[in-house]
Amino acid sequence: MAEPVIAQKEPYAVDVKSGKSYWWCACGKSAKQPFCDGSHKGTDFEPLEYKAGKDTTVWFCGCKMTDKSPLCDGTHSKL
Repeated sequence: MAEPVIAQKEPYAVDVKSGKSYWWCACGKSAKQPFCDGSHKGTDFEPLEYKAGKDTTVWFCGCKMTDKSPLCDGTHSKL
């Protein structure tokens, strides 16, 4: 399987709203990071839905290498 593009080597802080769905870019090619803009078309990647359970700040992975997709697990610090 192809490797994703590293969009940035730090997470994206996003204020999310309870009940709303957010589509995280898994390929790293989106111009609307950390969210999908359809740039994955023609690749093996698919965006991943994150549904907010409450109003809060969420840290979405920017390096696309996390083991806790779509959230940051600190993997970027080892790249």
